[in-house]
Amino acid sequence: MAGEVSRRLVGVATLLIAATSWLGIAGAAQAKPAKPTAVVISGKDLPSPVTVQARGEPDLFAGLLDQVGFLKTGGGNSAGLKAADLGPKYTIVLHAGDVAQQSYDLYPLAKGGPRVYRPAKQPDKSKPGAAWFFGRLTMAETLLAAGAPLPEQAVSSLHGGGIGGGERVIPDDAIGTGRDVDRLLGELRRLMLLNGAVLLAITLGLAGIALLVRRRTR
Repeated sequence: MAGEVSRRLVGVATLLIAATSWLGIAGAAQAKPAKPTAVVISGKDLPSPVTVQARGEPDLFAGLLDQVGFLKTGGGNSAGLKAADLGPKYTIVLHAGDVAQQSYDLYPLAKGGPRVYRPAKQPDKSKPGAAWFFGRLTMAETLLAAGAPLPEQAVSSLHGGGIGGGERVIPDDAIGTGRDVDRLLGELRRLMLLNGAVLLAITLGLAGIALLVRRRTR
């Protein structure tokens, strides 16, 4: 009897150890990645990489993180441009402590507005897929504040009244021409006429059905 109880206790203990190990492995797999603590910026016109720490320069760090923090996953929303239309490139790498996490290529002076490229190969071994994105209009001024040698004239051209004031404007290349607007209005006009014809057909059909029902009920 005592031997049977001992065997049962050993079995229960084994199951508990196995369950604990499994829960530990599952918890580690589901653990969220560490939050970035630093951003490292590099570029051809930078003499050496620039490191911005979250603790040392929280506002600048937050501004840089805001440029790419939403691009870790998902498909792109922009097509690639020719190299001549991209302008200077700045690569920023997000770090959690000494560990590199994500890497992105920023083009603050790209034709038609800032662009961001997410390479297929990422430092953290993730595979989100290569993709192009439209960047934020604050990209140039944020990189300038971090030490990128961007011309201030190009940066202030993104604003209605310079860096210190004015409203942001959409780059001219991102706005359709008058011909595009006319075509859009023409399509809307045709759509309205089509909807009117459909409504008229439905109204006539309902009137015909009501007339038939009325005749049969007499």
